[in-house]
Amino acid sequence: MTETGKIHCENCLDTMARMPDGFVDLTVTSPPYDNLRTYNGYSFPFEDIAKELFRVTKDGGVVVWVVGDATVKGSESGTSFRQALYFKEIGFNLHDTMIYRKGGQGATGSNLAYWQDFEYMFVLSKGKIKTFNPICDRKNKIAPRIKEESQGHRFVNGETKPKRLIRRKEYGRRFNVWKYHESGTRTKHPAVFPEQLANDHIMSWSNPGDLVYDPMCGSGTVPKQAILLGRDWIASEMSAEYVRLANERLEPVKAQTRLF
Repeated sequence: MTETGKIHCENCLDTMARMPDGFVDLTVTSPPYDNLRTYNGYSFPFEDIAKELFRVTKDGGVVVWVVGDATVKGSESGTSFRQALYFKEIGFNLHDTMIYRKGGQGATGSNLAYWQDFEYMFVLSKGKIKTFNPICDRKNKIAPRIKEESQGHRFVNGETKPKRLIRRKEYGRRFNVWKYHESGTRTKHPAVFPEQLANDHIMSWSNPGDLVYDPMCGSGTVPKQAILLGRDWIASEMSAEYVRLANERLEPVKAQTRLF
């Protein structure tokens, strides 16, 4: 059995090999894609990783795969789409195709096209999703008020269902394009996504006590947010340098949570 509450300095395939089937509730990760990122020269066997993620994910569990595309010789690579389709081929449902909008920070692309300002967040489920805690922070355009519900159902005797008063909520469920102004925590790691992005996905697709996994945890953003949200966690990272950076980042968070 793989030890939880720890970053394992190894290939994620080795970490997952020690996990039993249906072990993980939620995976949140941003893998290296195309040639946009360098991870100290380590390779990335995507198909093997995808198959193992399917095996170790619980029925109803979720994988959040945050990925973008490089533009090479005037053409986007399409790697993100190929990966999403492969996940479907091996059994995952493509539950939602979400967008991480960077808000003008870190925009890339060709001088002959509009600046690319987003990455995909593929939400993949193993069967029917078991946990969804919607974040309701989108302010409704219409002010909260009491309104009458429509009559709706008519009974066989001709009478209609009586009307009742319901209260319109001030805030509704957010849309699936998430914008973050921060470019990430300042670390020596080359690709850090915003802490709030990890926080929001962990809140949405898991409950306290669930096991959250990041197979390529880099500087430790996902473990940090899992700790703060009361989730169990496990992570893999092949670079000893990045593991050291991540553990330094996590130590004060662990110390803080031990006080409560």
